[in-house]
Amino acid sequence: MNFMKGLTRGAMAAAMIAGSALAVQAQEVTLKLHQFLPPQANVPKLILDVWADKVEADSDGRIKIDRFPAMALGGKPPELIDQAIDGVADVVWAVNGFTPGRFPRTEVFELPFMVSDARAASSAYWQMFETHMKDTDFKDVKILGTWVHGPGMLHTKEPVSEPSDLNGMKIRGGSRMVNQLLEILGATPVGMPVTGIPEGLSKGVLDGATIPWEVTTALRVAEMVGNHTEFDGPAIYNLTFVLAMNKAKYESLPDDLRAVIDANSGLEFSIFAGDAMEKADGPAREVAVERGNNIITISAEDAKDWEELARPVYDEWIADVEEKGIDGQALIDEARALMSDYEGQ
Repeated sequence: MNFMKGLTRGAMAAAMIAGSALAVQAQEVTLKLHQFLPPQANVPKLILDVWADKVEADSDGRIKIDRFPAMALGGKPPELIDQAIDGVADVVWAVNGFTPGRFPRTEVFELPFMVSDARAASSAYWQMFETHMKDTDFKDVKILGTWVHGPGMLHTKEPVSEPSDLNGMKIRGGSRMVNQLLEILGATPVGMPVTGIPEGLSKGVLDGATIPWEVTTALRVAEMVGNHTEFDGPAIYNLTFVLAMNKAKYESLPDDLRAVIDANSGLEFSIFAGDAMEKADGPAREVAVERGNNIITISAEDAKDWEELARPVYDEWIADVEEKGIDGQALIDEARALMSDYEGQ
């Protein structure tokens, strides 16, 4: 079932049920949903709240989801996945790259210039999760959705139109792979959560950052830098995400409520989430346009120079995961084939 079509039908059904006193049932389960962004940011607003509202509606109110934004339950963003495993939270939205190397198979979608379309990549990611990651990388947690954001790009105080322009810049990297690329290009990668970017830019700790357009509005990045470098074709980087649930909590649910969770999980939800993030890029980009910021678009032809420089990142990743018994080149080939199949539909 298409997730958004299901949302519409679910909302209509919920409204009809709410009108009948005979259909009202007591709330049975409360789930704590924990994540690191403020509630007005795009992912909470466009994905997590939509998912939570739909689960509540489809369960006829028997499931209630309490939302805890901005790490309100405590801890730091890299701890979110462990909070789901340990039961500190029942459901978390987590960035795999916050714990570099912990989920090695997901990193195939984080390689530089790998992803061109968030929907295609999110579809491929879910399929490869089921085949390669369910019983390995994520064996200790129940995964409800897997997706990537729209194209990652550079937002800098000084313009970047060719690789050498990054030489000497301090750049917040989005993943360990893009950090490796930044080092190759002569930049100094700076590790910090995405929420630390505004302070880093304002205090001069950063000269720029790698993030997609959609998150720039919540962080007010367009007000702090005057230059943005985007790429035609594959993006310089992408991050991978999961919506994860505590296994014991999921298994403790009655069969019909587990079915509600299942119906709002999986391939269609993952594609919906990736699509929602990518669609949010446009309005955020327009903010920078309206401010008169300098937007540099690297053509697909010129991007080949960048892609050639990124080749050692691939070689190092393949060698790294091989030590863990993983055929990295096979994962790359499979991811590319699945994304190509999706784009050809």
